[in-house]
Amino acid sequence: MPAAGSVSLWIGKLKQGDREAVQRLWEGYFRRLVGLVRRKLRSAPPTLPADEEDVALSAFDSFCRRAEQGRFPRLDDRDDLWQLLVLIATRKAADLAEREGRQRRDWRRTAALEDSGGPFSVEPDPAVAAEVAEESGRLLGLLPDEQLRCLALRKLEGYTNEEIAGLLSCSLATIERRLALIRKYWEKELPA
Repeated sequence: MPAAGSVSLWIGKLKQGDREAVQRLWEGYFRRLVGLVRRKLRSAPPTLPADEEDVALSAFDSFCRRAEQGRFPRLDDRDDLWQLLVLIATRKAADLAEREGRQRRDWRRTAALEDSGGPFSVEPDPAVAAEVAEESGRLLGLLPDEQLRCLALRKLEGYTNEEIAGLLSCSLATIERRLALIRKYWEKELPA
């Protein structure tokens, strides 16, 4: 764990976009964050598509991007930092467990797996998977704010518009309007 004053210093540098600050905070908090997520996922199904390190990494990444955007005006010290990391990681762990539970209950998913011979009947080509991941990241990066990126990710993860509206505490009309906006951003970049 970093010395008391150094955390505040690194937080200030992180807000200014200093990559070294990200590394220092990562080194000081990542293992602790993984332990927290491990405890949160203990009661989740053992077949989750991600493990505690994936969730902790995602939480830390979300925190850093938002901090660099100035989204945490009251982030000043180690206590504020840990509270934010706990909140973000806990939400991501709960979302993962909820999403997996919902997918396991979806009869359409089960029927499709039975028809196709199982969930792993065809292995994706690693080069194609990497290309898809790279293009997805590029398209998400085109969106102007975190809220639209979050919405796009939820949609790509298979959530219905109604489910997204519930998760984001928005009206269905708002979600549909934002999805149309995302399509406009992406249509400019995709070949016809």
